[in-house]
Amino acid sequence: MGTSPHPVAAVIDSQSVKVAATVPRSTSGFDPGKKIPGRKRHIVVDMKGLLLFVMVTPADTHDAVAAKEVLLRLRLMHPQIAVVWADSIYGGTLVDWAKSLLNLTVKTVSRPEGAKGFVLLPRR
Repeated sequence: MGTSPHPVAAVIDSQSVKVAATVPRSTSGFDPGKKIPGRKRHIVVDMKGLLLFVMVTPADTHDAVAAKEVLLRLRLMHPQIAVVWADSIYGGTLVDWAKSLLNLTVKTVSRPEGAKGFVLLPRR
């Protein structure tokens, strides 16, 4: 059909998940942004929404810190991926790191200025 059978673009994001009180503190943390004690799922999907990679960390792990490990493993598993779309929390030094070390373009999508509540963002 004129397109590659392998994904060439992906989307990365994370989700904090509350855990039971019986879960050991060594494998969980507190996400101050969401005010949730638990774990964080770092997920990468292709542009069709199909799962490419998942990594679970304590909830207090910053998204950009975990993204380095996620993107490194993603590059090894799917070397054909050229672009990864992400929200603005993944910006900054991660963009330069991914370009120089992994030859991977990380494009961040920001919320429009003055937007309140839920806003549908392109490529996310």
